[in-house]
Amino acid sequence: MLFLFAMLLTLWFAPSTLAGEFTGQVVAVLEGDRIEVLHNKRPERIRLSGIDCPEQRQPFGEKATQATSALVLGKEVTLQFHSKEKDRRTAATVVLSDGTNVNHELVKEGWCWWYPKSGPMDKAMKRFESEARTGKRGLWVDQYPVPPWEWQKWRERP
Repeated sequence: MLFLFAMLLTLWFAPSTLAGEFTGQVVAVLEGDRIEVLHNKRPERIRLSGIDCPEQRQPFGEKATQATSALVLGKEVTLQFHSKEKDRRTAATVVLSDGTNVNHELVKEGWCWWYPKSGPMDKAMKRFESEARTGKRGLWVDQYPVPPWEWQKWRERP
């Protein structure tokens, strides 16, 4: 009985596949760092790990969503799982069929912050963000860009 309970608990918290990755078509881009990918004929919500894009109503939020859409919408991608977040959303690296790492690409283009709390420590991400800031690409054209985690705190104040 204890074994059965342990197995059910493992399945509950595990990514949708035990192998750690699957390939599917992107059917929706919800925000710059959130997409839906078909898996077993059902859309599965995925959060791109290691990045945090501006919220929809935040400056550059719509542009970040458009940038993600241009990269992945309607395309086959491979998801490499990292974790389940507290809201049960799967965090993953998204890779296009040509090998392009979408998470890296969005940081390089300047549409998000490198956010190591939501994914594995990736030293390249830090460099990509620094280069985007220096090159004033994407949201870095703003003199004082506000990270989404700070923007949300500000919005929650009474």
